[in-house]
Amino acid sequence: MVSHSGLLTVMERAARKAGSKLRRDFGEVEHLQVSRKGPADFVSKADKQAEQTLVEELQKARPDWGFLLEEGGVIEGDPNKPRWIIDPLDGTTNFLHGIPHFAISIAVEEPLFGGKREVTSGLIYQPVTDESYWAEKNRGAWRHDQRLRVSARRDLADCLIATGIPFMGHGNMAEWTRIFGAVAPSVAGLRRFGAASLDLAHVASGRYDGFWESDLQPWDVAAGILMVREAGGFVSDFRGGDQMIDRKEVIAGNDATHSKLHKLVAGALR
Repeated sequence: MVSHSGLLTVMERAARKAGSKLRRDFGEVEHLQVSRKGPADFVSKADKQAEQTLVEELQKARPDWGFLLEEGGVIEGDPNKPRWIIDPLDGTTNFLHGIPHFAISIAVEEPLFGGKREVTSGLIYQPVTDESYWAEKNRGAWRHDQRLRVSARRDLADCLIATGIPFMGHGNMAEWTRIFGAVAPSVAGLRRFGAASLDLAHVASGRYDGFWESDLQPWDVAAGILMVREAGGFVSDFRGGDQMIDRKEVIAGNDATHSKLHKLVAGALR
């Protein structure tokens, strides 16, 4: 059985503790659907409580590390030490509607010379299915103790591609529509499941053959990008570069599907 580092043990312990609370709260969502006010306030509290649990658990283990949090923003730490990048509930809308597809995403970003930073560890935990995906730089990507590899499919006509669709106040619908018009006729199917971290974990595990999405935040993709690369895949921004975080856009797949998706996306945006 493969053993991950002590750092990943800390991450998984924190994710499982927060995940057990999310799983319990998710069981209450169905009952709240019938209320006049709806469950939105409850879900917001569940999100923030999960984040608080993660921060408390990770601070115990690494008290001088900083945080980049979806809900809580930036918590400063020692600038010479790594920082955590955390999404405590990726797939909030699914959670809100009682759809069992959401995850906790934790990444470790280390400082490099020249002010640059690099993600070196990532964990994506799905509380409902109890699936734990993890990756460490140069140690591969794994689901529990099973090594992950990206899909071997090379013809887009055989490929299942995941994406995210713009919605009210988020994303560029005109841009997405152009890309959709280029990609959809070329692939076997498209899926939109509403949690980018899990989309990338599924690319790493070969469940999806490729993925594209824009308007993404660092906590949505930091762990997943590392995971795809450690599973032998390729990840870029829409221009084919390495500015996924700065440009808030991602294309992922194996060498062939990534290249073909990039060509379709770039062509649609010309």
